Amino acid sequence: MTSDTTHTERVTASPERLRELITHARVVLWDFDGPICRLFAGHSAAKVAADLGDWLEARGLHGLPTEGGRRTEDPHEVLRAVDRRHPDSDLVTELEERLTQEELRAVPSAMPTAFADPLIRTWAAVGSRLAIVTNNSPRVVIEYLTDRGLLSCFRPHIYGRSEELQYLKPHPRNLNRALTAMGAAPSTALFIGDTPTDYEAAREAGIPFLGYARNERKGKLLKEAGAMDVVGSLEPLLVAVRSGG
Repeated sequence: MTSDTTHTERVTASPERLRELITHARVVLWDFDGPICRLFAGHSAAKVAADLGDWLEARGLHGLPTEGGRRTEDPHEVLRAVDRRHPDSDLVTELEERLTQEELRAVPSAMPTAFADPLIRTWAAVGSRLAIVTNNSPRVVIEYLTDRGLLSCFRPHIYGRSEELQYLKPHPRNLNRALTAMGAAPSTALFIGDTPTDYEAAREAGIPFLGYARNERKGKLLKEAGAMDVVGSLEPLLVAVRSGG
């Protein structure tokens, strides 16, 4: 496996810029799957999406979103497609629960993102307030954080997927919910995410954004979406937080 820290070519955030972002961040909002862990590291997201598609087709729902003529490999795209076609239906409710169960099964094999655990603990220890804003189920986030001994760093500020699928990122609602609950202005926050939808949600909410790209493909997608500040490892953030920004 290639180390995160070897891909310096995808880094666009300088040490000075990281210090600036950290200094102004009184509240740090995190995406979950990506910056904190790889949820489906040992439990293929593509297979989950395929299984959800098979389950839907067995119930007569065809024509799911495709990528290059193939079914999507993103389970959330399956959810979005069904919600667009059958909003507020029992089908959406059942499909969301099926995805939640798959995510829960993935937790034991999830791979922690390098430096995420000590960064979270250090940021909390120096007095920053932390929250998670994710398209994953909050039940899954709580189970993972409990297993890692990190839940107290975030609780009660965990904002995840509900049956109201229209509010999945890039919709900024959950980011705004987190800011409101924490009494924070957008300019005093920082959102760490790894997808264009994370960046788009942050931009819509007016929150400074830091992209985490574990590989070249992720970095390219973030930069094409317009993200200006991207890191290939969380280690420089940990160093900066430990040094007081």
